[in-house]
Amino acid sequence: MSTVKSYAALDQHSPLVPFTFERRALNPDDVQIDILYCGVCHSDLHTARNEWYNTLYPSVPGHEIVGKVTAVGNEVSQFKVGDIAGVGCMVDSCGHCNPCEEGEEQFCENGFTGTYNGPLFGGENTFGGYSQRIIVKSDFVLHVSHSESQLAAVAPLLCAGITTYSPLKRWGTGPGKKVGIVGLGGLGHMAVKIAHAMGAEVVLFTTSQSKVADAKRLGADEVCISTDPDQMAAYASKLDFILNTVAAPHSLDPFLNLLKTGCTMTMVGAPAEPHPSPNVFGLILKRRSLAGSLIGGIKETQEMLDFCAKHDIVSDIEIIPMNYINKAYERMLKSDVKYRFVLDLSTI
Repeated sequence: MSTVKSYAALDQHSPLVPFTFERRALNPDDVQIDILYCGVCHSDLHTARNEWYNTLYPSVPGHEIVGKVTAVGNEVSQFKVGDIAGVGCMVDSCGHCNPCEEGEEQFCENGFTGTYNGPLFGGENTFGGYSQRIIVKSDFVLHVSHSESQLAAVAPLLCAGITTYSPLKRWGTGPGKKVGIVGLGGLGHMAVKIAHAMGAEVVLFTTSQSKVADAKRLGADEVCISTDPDQMAAYASKLDFILNTVAAPHSLDPFLNLLKTGCTMTMVGAPAEPHPSPNVFGLILKRRSLAGSLIGGIKETQEMLDFCAKHDIVSDIEIIPMNYINKAYERMLKSDVKYRFVLDLSTI
């Protein structure tokens, strides 16, 4: 057992505060990581404030973790002390259901164990990356091959990166495909970078004229102001795929109408309130599909990290000290960050 400093939400109405707890002793198949950086995800805020009605308190959020390996169990061969490693949204799963055996632990039929807030279907709480160190089963630890100067900006890849990479890959993003990205926030800016690196023609849809130049800097070939009916009409039935990253309720119909026959819009934003139901005729008359995607399995997350290292992709970030987290949450609600906060855990 080891005593760890962290920041935690003690209830849904109070700000996060310093909190001390005990990490478990190292098991034979465990890796201990001293955390260097942890990204701040909108899911952290949803959980801290119990907006999904499932929070276990005290809650130590954080599932975009990059750090240095400081100890390994005697059965661990793939990591050694001194390695730079990452931990994403999961720290365990049942390992024997069909999704787990297929390398898609995020769909574990018995419920994966979250890096924070415990097993999906209930169980003992887990504490995440707003802390000094973490101990994780080695099968759920990732290798990080980016340069040390990029490590803070790598942290958001462990959630925002894989959340966008997985559906872009699954729905065939690549050369010759015209791909729409809805929203330019923490997820959307990663989607633009990754889709561009995959070789697609990228169209960014935003409500904000002020984001046009930034979208093009990040890799968008075209930008459409989605509140302008004329601009939207120009893309009717033109897109091969849409990745919708917006985490606020909005009408899906205007975007579904932009898909070619037989094509798909996939949702990765997770709003606290539901979207309005889409018009079914927008789906059936063009055989369009509306889908969802949840992060990715461990194998695919490693693939994503390697892809991003190869293409020199990291998140655009603002590094903050640990005691700034409550202010960061308020700014995040106002979309006042380009495009991801990252905690420097040396400041805890």
